[in-house]
Amino acid sequence: MKTIKDNRIGEFKEIIHAATKAPSGHNTQPWSFKITETGIEIHPDLSHELSVVDPNNRELYISIGCALENLLVAANRFHYDYSYEVLEDNTKYFVKVDLEKSRNEKTDPLFSYIDLRQTNRSEYNKKYVPEKTIKELLNIDKEENINIYSFKRGDAYFATIKDHILEGNSIQMNDPGFKSELLEWIRFNAKDVLQNKDGLTYKVMGAPSLPKFIGKPIVRSFLNAKNQNKNDVCKINSSSHFIVFTTKSNTVPNWISLGITLERFLLSATKKRIASAYLNPPCEIETLAKHLKESLPINQEYPNIIIRIGYAEERVAFSPRKDIETLIYN
Repeated sequence: MKTIKDNRIGEFKEIIHAATKAPSGHNTQPWSFKITETGIEIHPDLSHELSVVDPNNRELYISIGCALENLLVAANRFHYDYSYEVLEDNTKYFVKVDLEKSRNEKTDPLFSYIDLRQTNRSEYNKKYVPEKTIKELLNIDKEENINIYSFKRGDAYFATIKDHILEGNSIQMNDPGFKSELLEWIRFNAKDVLQNKDGLTYKVMGAPSLPKFIGKPIVRSFLNAKNQNKNDVCKINSSSHFIVFTTKSNTVPNWISLGITLERFLLSATKKRIASAYLNPPCEIETLAKHLKESLPINQEYPNIIIRIGYAEERVAFSPRKDIETLIYN
């Protein structure tokens, strides 16, 4: 342990820093890290779980997988060979990553895009992503039991997904618990952002900076199905494709594997200057997820993540990240 701390602690912290740039639901950043004698462990932080929208912690573990992919890409950047395993600790799962210095001087080309990847919730410019590019994205290395499917704007299946998103919005926006949970993760002003360094910031939401006691009731008044669907229809109609990520079974190891593949896709899309944003209500509501599983040509696999992709005229605000010193424990 002493050797690790003395000789490699700086590099391990840089690797962890890259891992924390991964996406997570409501930007909860539901992870913590442990530096060990042989490498780094990623543990779920269940104090940041979303009990209403993600009661089974499915999206939480997908986020752990996204962080793992960033960690592995960064480990390669610092010339470490790696291996990892998903382990169970009572009712929780965590990832143990072993790192060993390598003589290989090659760097994963996706490393440069970790800092550039972002969720772009704006309207896109309606241009289609070329089919050749879609095929390249669909053919990235996928983890076992994970698949990726694309559906182009104008196709019947695109309309099916759109209808499920709007129905999902209607269900969630009529759920007081969902709205209360969402409001707890919105950061209404710069002071709020600086204090928490997580959540959905006013800049990300495209809102002005307001005192919380003013901003919260204003945002609550806009949280309804009509407004959400009107907003999402414009964004969906401006997008090129829906991308659906599936698992062959709904297990924590598969969710983590999906997160690895998802982040690999997002970094690859960022490299190609393609914007992306999540539209997950159909995956978060069991009845809708079951219907999509049966309605889409996805081989009866489980739809777990839906994103829209396209070309955006400009980048948007980045979500804040916590200081890594607060996320590392012994």
